[in-house]
Amino acid sequence: MDQLTQLAARLGGLLQALKAQVSTAESCTGGGIAEAITRVAGSSAWFEAGFVTYSNQQKTRQLAVPFELFSQVGAVSREVVSAMVQGAQAASGARFAVAVSGVAGPDGGTPDKPVGTVWLAWADGEQLYAQCRHFAGDRQAVREQTVAAALLGLIRLAAGEKPEEG
Repeated sequence: MDQLTQLAARLGGLLQALKAQVSTAESCTGGGIAEAITRVAGSSAWFEAGFVTYSNQQKTRQLAVPFELFSQVGAVSREVVSAMVQGAQAASGARFAVAVSGVAGPDGGTPDKPVGTVWLAWADGEQLYAQCRHFAGDRQAVREQTVAAALLGLIRLAAGEKPEEG
């Protein structure tokens, strides 16, 4: 069993004990978090929904992200992932949610947001945490590291801890 499947299985055990569900709101990972979760047999008991909102229009349409945020702060920002995670919770009814938006590369980076920059947000009811991470490597490596960080943050949150590292 690979690392992502192990993390998803750990998350599932915690969520089943809490009788809680999780939803995902993904941009740069393109559904990778949901895919890792659904590798786990029985995940239908605790995985509610996955939203792959690659375009800004879909972030607004499916997750109710205020469209003006994109021109104000950009899609890869604390404000956008915070709105995405709240939108995923509202649309799915899940207690837990994670959202990610980043620059996976190889293009698209800027001096302010170089390739490998990813914002993640996690929510549990009223609590919301967001964190900016900088991952190294090619597009696949950035995406895999993002999926792992998203799952690890959900595990920490479900265990009653803050999901951020450090």
